[in-house]
Amino acid sequence: MSSLRNDSLAFALLRAAEAVAAVIDGRTLDAALAACWQKYTPQPAQRGAIQDLAYGTLRACQRGDAFLAKLLRTPLDDTKTHALLLVALHRLDARPDDAHTIVDQAVAAAATLARGKYRGLVNAVLRNALRQRESIEQSFDEAARWQHPAWWITAVKAAYPDKWQDILAAANGRPPMTLRVNRRHGDAVAYVQRLAAADIAARMLDSTAVMLDKPHAVDALPGFQDGHVSVQDFGAQRAARLLDVRNGMRVLDACAAPGGKTAHLLETADIELTALELDAKRAARIEDNLRRLKLKAAIKVADCANLDDWWDGKPFDRILADVPCSASGVVRRHPDIKWLRRAADIGTFATSQQRILDALWRTLAPGGRILYCTCSIFPQENGKQVAAFVGRHADAIRIDMGVDIDGQLELQLTPDSEQDGFYYALLEKRR
Repeated sequence: MSSLRNDSLAFALLRAAEAVAAVIDGRTLDAALAACWQKYTPQPAQRGAIQDLAYGTLRACQRGDAFLAKLLRTPLDDTKTHALLLVALHRLDARPDDAHTIVDQAVAAAATLARGKYRGLVNAVLRNALRQRESIEQSFDEAARWQHPAWWITAVKAAYPDKWQDILAAANGRPPMTLRVNRRHGDAVAYVQRLAAADIAARMLDSTAVMLDKPHAVDALPGFQDGHVSVQDFGAQRAARLLDVRNGMRVLDACAAPGGKTAHLLETADIELTALELDAKRAARIEDNLRRLKLKAAIKVADCANLDDWWDGKPFDRILADVPCSASGVVRRHPDIKWLRRAADIGTFATSQQRILDALWRTLAPGGRILYCTCSIFPQENGKQVAAFVGRHADAIRIDMGVDIDGQLELQLTPDSEQDGFYYALLEKRR
């Protein structure tokens, strides 16, 4: 097995292929990349290249598989070589002028896999892809054209018949990098000026939200290490505003990791906040975020639906129920979801969401409010879930959210140039 220079394109292609192969085998992309960083400790530039290749490949997964279905006589039984072909095909799409180098480096990477058994095959497949690209693209089915599973496309069409194309196209793109200015340290106007002084172009989205023209490392952001600003999607920033916390309130963030919404709530008012998280490692991320921002909360590792494990019996004035979901609204940030989700998962998530909502309702004070939130675009997890909840609980009142127009009882955001997909509904318990 030949070695590869760790600053070469071949090295980046191979490491990205290993990450993609791990996703094909059922692991998350975050876990796969974390394993890569630990094993190989690539330099920042190479790390960025590997990450970019893996993310781009998974965003275009149906397209890549459609190419291979036409170019391979029989499916490959070697997952890593299959993934290497997907990564190389993505790179050819992204950098067509570098085709010769990409093919050469992909073949070099293939030489390190399966004792070089598929080196010639990789060379032939990629060269045929270049020659036959136009004819293969003309034969694409809908899943390959829109780069989503067929069941997903069907669900989006049903829910959004007038804008399904825009939603799928946005989900295939790169997400914006948006910042939340800590209101305890300034506002968006002042922070845009600080960014300009650091030669970072950005624009305001509202009084505390700033969107960068292009992504930057957080270490380059003025005041980041001092807690003056955090990275948070504009759609996600709606949560703290809609929950309307006020000084002195007792507040619960029921599914809190990684802590962005927790921190935003604490920046908004002086409150007594409990943050729950089922996974201990993810709970540690909440601690890290709050430490940087110099904020405090009671962080507990527990299943929020098992009240005996964590609740002291004292009711909450406000609850943020950012429940586990399909994450279909943030798929461009987590493109492995396209590989890992199945149509049946939506019903499974809906069952879990119902369990959580019913349990949390018991902890809410009369006159208190709970904000139901998902990062999903599927109605079964959103509007249908809330309607069913209100039908089960006679003491639940849907509250006008005051967003854009009066009388709006729910807010469904879909992915676009400024924000990811989120759903919000506000419920009040009758006194």
